[in-house]
Amino acid sequence: MAFYFDEPSHTFNEYLLVPGYSDQNCIPDNVSLKTPLVKFNKKKKEKSSLSINIPMVSAVMQAVSDDKMAIALAKEGGISFIYASQSIQNQADMISRVKSYKAGFVTSDSNVRPDQTLEEVIALSKKTGHSTCAVTEDGTAHGKLVGIITSKDFRISHCKPNSKVAQYMTTLSDMVTGQEGITLSKANEIIWNKKINQLPIIDKKGNLVSLVFRKDYATHEIHPLELLDSNRRYIVGAGINTRDYMDRVPELIKAGADVFVLDSSEGYSYWQAKALKDIHKTFGKNIKVGAGNVVDEDGFNFLAEAGADFVKIGIGGGSICITREQKGIGRGQATATIEVAKARDKYYKKTGIYIPICSDGGIVQDYHITLALAMGADFVMLGRYFARFDEAPSNKLVVNGNYVKEYWGEGSNRARNWQRYDLGGKKSLSFEEGVDSYVPYAGHLHDGISVTLRKITHTMCNCGALSISELQQKAKLTLVSQTTISEGSAHDVIVKNTSMQS
Repeated sequence: MAFYFDEPSHTFNEYLLVPGYSDQNCIPDNVSLKTPLVKFNKKKKEKSSLSINIPMVSAVMQAVSDDKMAIALAKEGGISFIYASQSIQNQADMISRVKSYKAGFVTSDSNVRPDQTLEEVIALSKKTGHSTCAVTEDGTAHGKLVGIITSKDFRISHCKPNSKVAQYMTTLSDMVTGQEGITLSKANEIIWNKKINQLPIIDKKGNLVSLVFRKDYATHEIHPLELLDSNRRYIVGAGINTRDYMDRVPELIKAGADVFVLDSSEGYSYWQAKALKDIHKTFGKNIKVGAGNVVDEDGFNFLAEAGADFVKIGIGGGSICITREQKGIGRGQATATIEVAKARDKYYKKTGIYIPICSDGGIVQDYHITLALAMGADFVMLGRYFARFDEAPSNKLVVNGNYVKEYWGEGSNRARNWQRYDLGGKKSLSFEEGVDSYVPYAGHLHDGISVTLRKITHTMCNCGALSISELQQKAKLTLVSQTTISEGSAHDVIVKNTSMQS
């Protein structure tokens, strides 16, 4: 006879936190959001070999996690898992770009040839949002530098649009440059001493390597939580599948990937256990691999025994996921998180090994992140949230007079990531488990995530907690009725401004 759970499963929207006592030290500036990413022997008082400074990671999705997002999120203290539904070489190249990126040294994304027109410069500036264009012989980011042109070098109302860049650019002979290998502090010293806005860095052959901008001088002050490895490179993760991992993983290791995750809609399977064992046996125990997704104690224990370094929770809760609708399988995300957290704690008491868990999906409002953490998650994985920002790889469009970003699921016909839904059969997408959609555009990642983190830390203080582990110990949660949910929003008034974002 089939097994029936006694209670219905619940979503985050059905819970609220009940305030706890806040003492005089319980202020947002004192809150630490640092959290372990991979397993460790907690009973022996070991520390996790890889932690993140904020409990947020970006989803393994084409519309979310590329190298640009990985750099932006690492600056904020989180980590991106670059999507696997692309060629091994393309994914490795993205990883390499993250690991070779030096904070303050920016690869130019606005480049023109000297024979191009001012009209083309303006179009490029509108596309990238940057007013400075490097002028190289071949118009590439690493071509031979011949000059630079900015919006201050010409007034289009006084110039012919088809005028050549060469007529208006500042030529190399009149520019100050730095040589490859220069330190960031030395580059900034030149910028300030020479009173210039940017310093091109060139190699011995005169090829452009990168640009250092005056405005980026205070980068670390703006991003005090940036996530760096022992060589002060940004930390980056990579998604992998259960089909080509033996070919993909070694190339991604060479590229510098710090951690992996098996990207699958359902992780309680022979294929995930085999992949975990094969990877650790072949490439060593120091290779960190998360697994999932699961929604109950059995699924967690299975992956824990198979060697998962962290476990992801959630089936069908994502905003673009239609797995529940298509297959009738899944569980409410709040209930799944609570149950897997209990399993994690039981496993720790039995073995001494603490395996972090990640709540993936079902987060609509910012406060749902705090709820997930209070329910036992060590961090959360977000797709829709990050897809809204400039740093996501999808296009920004105007739809019905509003700016939006494209956002599509890995199980959609657009992505056709059949490996994510692989059950060991035919190599194709049998039917859709995701949709193609739009999300409201939300500007720069730094601005949006700063607001979200403030909400989390303020709520934690309301609960009397200064760390995620303390929140999990002290949190008091209550189920709410539909009427309570309605009461929690503005009601019985005419709201003047309805454009507030969650």
